[in-house]
Amino acid sequence: MTESRPHALFSFGTLRDERVQTALFGRTVPSSPASLVGYTTRPLKITDPDVIAASGLDVHLTLECRLGSVVEGAVLRLTEEELAAADAYEVDDYVRRRVLLSSGESAWAYLDADPLRSAARIVIVGDSIAYGRCDPQGGWAARLAAGHIAENELDHRVFNLAIPGSTLADVAGQTPALLGPRRPDTLLVAAGINDSAVPLAAGQPSPDGLAHLADSLAALSAAARDHNARLVVLGPAWLDESRTADYEGLRFTESRALTLRETLRTWCTEHHVDYLDAWEPLHGAPSLLTDGIHPTPEGHEALYHHLTAGLRR
Repeated sequence: MTESRPHALFSFGTLRDERVQTALFGRTVPSSPASLVGYTTRPLKITDPDVIAASGLDVHLTLECRLGSVVEGAVLRLTEEELAAADAYEVDDYVRRRVLLSSGESAWAYLDADPLRSAARIVIVGDSIAYGRCDPQGGWAARLAAGHIAENELDHRVFNLAIPGSTLADVAGQTPALLGPRRPDTLLVAAGINDSAVPLAAGQPSPDGLAHLADSLAALSAAARDHNARLVVLGPAWLDESRTADYEGLRFTESRALTLRETLRTWCTEHHVDYLDAWEPLHGAPSLLTDGIHPTPEGHEALYHHLTAGLRR
């Protein structure tokens, strides 16, 4: 019986080495040439002695997004057990994510563990917090854009397409048509808190947005994959429930926000999608919220520093 090899893994580095394959898998594995468009490589210093021993190198390569570039490599055909061995081999600087090869085949690849550090063209979609409501400077997203573009004026772009009041379902419906002209390599989804709201008026229809998050996330994942963009999901920020008992006819509670947070994080873990947590920077700091939900300028500053901590290397 032919052994099942259900996993395609794109490798551009040491995993193509027969010595490494023998050390990890006990043999060489089937492979074929492949290429990945929209990426380049940069060196990454390795400190794990086991990885250095297996590869013979203390500097490996990591992928970085760059429009018009291409990385040549190979597709390895792996069993479930071999894929797990490859995961164990890669250091914490890498995470396994889906990419679309030049051939049109979807494959796994090991990318930079910080999705913003490796990004070049970022599209942000979301709600009023991502839009920057209550901050004349444009919120955390505008700060991210300023720093990101200043780092590389030629290649870096940030497009903030957030719309106040949007639910995650709204974002999932609106986003696919917006991506083509902007050619993103990273889709940052910052929405969901409106899905957790409960109408206060008696008899008002109150579909539970939290029950349909998976469908919206799946649609956004498909839209990102169609453009070979990396999906990044930003969880909700902490809210001050003492001020949201009646918020424009809606009620926002900490318990439902926490359910939203855990649902998003669990879905991302199960689907190998990047999750960024925004809860802790504002947690227990009501002075950083203007109305119990929207951050003050100082609150947006705190979120920005939290989200970009990994970029200051």
